[in-house]
Amino acid sequence: MRTLSYAPLLSLVALCTFEPQVHAYQLYSEDDGGTVLNADLSAAFGWFGSEKNYIGDPEREPGRMRWQEGFAKYGLNGTTDKITAGSMYGGLSWISTGSFGDGDAGGITAGNERRTAVEDAYLGWKSGDLIPALGKDGVDFSFGRQLVTVDGFLITDDGFAPGKAFNPIEGVRDGRFDRGGAFYLGPRLAFGNTAVLKLGGQEGLHGSLIWLKSDNPGQSKTEVAAATVDYTTPVGSIGSTYLHGLDVDERYAFGDRLERRGMNVYSIRGQGNAGIENADFAFEVVRQEKRSGSQRAMFFDAGYTFADTQWQPTVSYRYSLYSEGYDFLFQGGFRKRYQGEVAANYAGSVTSNMAINDVLLSVKPTETLTLNAMAFNYHQLSRTHEQDFAAREVDLFLDWMVTDNVTLSPLVGFYKPEKWLGDGGLQSGSASTNTYFQFIVWMTF
Repeated sequence: MRTLSYAPLLSLVALCTFEPQVHAYQLYSEDDGGTVLNADLSAAFGWFGSEKNYIGDPEREPGRMRWQEGFAKYGLNGTTDKITAGSMYGGLSWISTGSFGDGDAGGITAGNERRTAVEDAYLGWKSGDLIPALGKDGVDFSFGRQLVTVDGFLITDDGFAPGKAFNPIEGVRDGRFDRGGAFYLGPRLAFGNTAVLKLGGQEGLHGSLIWLKSDNPGQSKTEVAAATVDYTTPVGSIGSTYLHGLDVDERYAFGDRLERRGMNVYSIRGQGNAGIENADFAFEVVRQEKRSGSQRAMFFDAGYTFADTQWQPTVSYRYSLYSEGYDFLFQGGFRKRYQGEVAANYAGSVTSNMAINDVLLSVKPTETLTLNAMAFNYHQLSRTHEQDFAAREVDLFLDWMVTDNVTLSPLVGFYKPEKWLGDGGLQSGSASTNTYFQFIVWMTF
């Protein structure tokens, strides 16, 4: 039986290139930006193919699948300082998504999903210079439906977007988990209900108190509370997160999701250059306390950019470790980097019972073109006699900003599992190398 351990996913390419808020179109501005109203429009369409699949159906041989995904997000956001103290900000947007063709290679979507729904609907207030002891905008309070990132290893977004083919509860096939498709693009990032209080700005000692309630059935509509504290200097930051699971919706609970209720999570993390110009280091260590016992996860990565060398090559290495019963929560592409294209999106569980080594090489021939290569090694820690997801993967992709509004992102990946569906793995047909490809057009206005 397939292990149901899915993380909210978005592509390696998307994480590195796509930031829709940057290109907002300004509709109105006065007082040198004191009051601003922006229109946001972003969209993407992708073509995908995999020579083998990971749906666990021996009838789908040899497993070749072709599918497409798309979305469009449109709305308004703005800010104003025309109040007694501080400033207010807010946003309202909608998103339309769809999947087409065979459905994805992991059997999460069927290829016939469509949905339009509200994505963002939030209001916030910043204190400005009202409380000098906390610095400028030392108090920032917001609430509503919005994207919240606590720290990427625990909470990045609510982006997991299953479709009609996702039926993790045995005997239940009523479409209750369908979120409208576009599983790979994963554009539905906002949490359904939030309240966020940030104190102390971004430098020195600062922290936050957070309440999140997901309306995502693929996340069992989990509700959590969290607190963070960080100390940030010019050479880096160190911090800690505490998270407490408040509730889940039992109608959508599967696997070990009921254990999120009452779960306590503790983490220590750090990132920065440690005073070494062009270097980048990061780590996080997590401990989860659940009814079934303690679980652990961690990562460490180190990178360096040769800024004075032609094409400015960047090299980095990451090691990640997840214990057997670790709950990934809302982990996404922490530090703008996922754990592989095929492995993380389609081929099984890489966020529990797994040790992962990966290496990234990136070069920038021009200001608008980046070439990337990533290599992964996945080692399953235990229970390999039941189902083994050990594998190797190589991904080659580029990001080409054709204009200020359009980016093209082709990718080819090669995934080689240790086992296939016939001998304890998940890949269809055989354990030979699977070739995966995608081509995505990103548009922001």
